[in-house]
Amino acid sequence: MRLVQWILTKTRDVKRSVFKWPPKYRGWREHRKVVEQVREARGLALLREWLSAEQRAQFEASRCFEVIGCHSRKRYRIYHGIGGNVYELGEDNRPAVSLCFVPDGRLVAGDVMLAQKIALETNESSALEIANKNTVPVLARR
Repeated sequence: MRLVQWILTKTRDVKRSVFKWPPKYRGWREHRKVVEQVREARGLALLREWLSAEQRAQFEASRCFEVIGCHSRKRYRIYHGIGGNVYELGEDNRPAVSLCFVPDGRLVAGDVMLAQKIALETNESSALEIANKNTVPVLARR
């Protein structure tokens, strides 16, 4: 609940500050920083709403969560990030293949992760078709 209140407060602050900008845009960097913080917070809030209770617990504990592909029933781990953050898990429950696929547009991490989750859970084969794939060396596996 505190996160939602913070987002609403920051959103109001951003709206107010836009109309108070001086002609030379002093404080633009600070304004831009607040806007980015609000975008990030909203993205993560939306992601949390879409996660199952188990996924939410995983995400809160380690900034990643697991999904099961709808076609192959393979397990994937999605880490916090905007690209190269999806891993297919091997038999040993460790990342075996790194996947990179992202939606179009300049999105924050929470929105990208939500799109990746939905893609793998509803149309896994299409997501894998467009993904760049790399094997993860055994020593580098998280």
